[in-house]
Amino acid sequence: MAKKSKDLKVVGKWAFIIGLILAVIAGLIEGIYAIPYLAFILVILGLIVGFLNIAEKDTIKLLVAILALMAVGSFTVSVIPGITGFLEAILANIVLFASAAGLVVAIKAIYETGK
Repeated sequence: MAKKSKDLKVVGKWAFIIGLILAVIAGLIEGIYAIPYLAFILVILGLIVGFLNIAEKDTIKLLVAILALMAVGSFTVSVIPGITGFLEAILANIVLFASAAGLVVAIKAIYETGK
């Protein structure tokens, strides 16, 4: 059982790394339409991260971080001239990836609260 748990943590770790790298690279090369099915891939990776990586003690921290990204991220990025398009695309990709993980974590939190 311990081996299986360790294997799942490695899968979750790699899903997180791949998701972030993919979000940044896709943002640098034309945004969400540069890679076919990018949104789908980022959502799947985010769901994996939400299921495998986020412990119950990190729930509030993750959800607040996602809200902060969504609330102030694009406004803050839009005031930087010259590279705004790239930064907005990167941020949109990261928010998509993180939001999928947040969805899983929020549902798990609701379930745990309701028990």
